[in-house]
This record gives sequence, C-alpha cells and structure tokens, in this order.
Amino acid sequence: MLENHLYNLMEQIVDESKSLWRVKKTYKDDARDCAQCLAFWGKLEKDKDNHIKELLGLIKEHLK
Repeated sequence: MLENHLYNLMEQIVDESKSLWRVKKTYKDDARDCAQCLAFWGKLEKDKDNHIKELLGLIKEHLK
C-alpha cells in the first residue's frame, strides 16, 4: 500500500495533467482573439508543465 503523501502527489499530478491538457487543447484556442488572455494561458501552461515535472521527480524518488 502506498503512503498517503505519495498518493497525494500522484493525485495532484493527474489533476495538473488534466488541467494542462485543457489549457493546450481548449482554453488557448478559445482565447485566440485576446492577446492578454492568450498570454495568461501560455504562462499557466508553462507553470503547469513545471509543476508536473517537479511532481514526477518527487514521485520517482518515493518509488525507489
């Protein structure tokens, strides 16, 4: 059985991944006519990508 904090990390990476998918596949396209909103979604995309990478590193470390 996994420890609760590892489960939390795994749950969070799923949430972040789903959110990143929505930003890439829907939100940026919907905002294509608004430079300010498109810039926001681009920044959020980078942030979420970094969060996913960090979470993945933590998960890998705990699975050793």
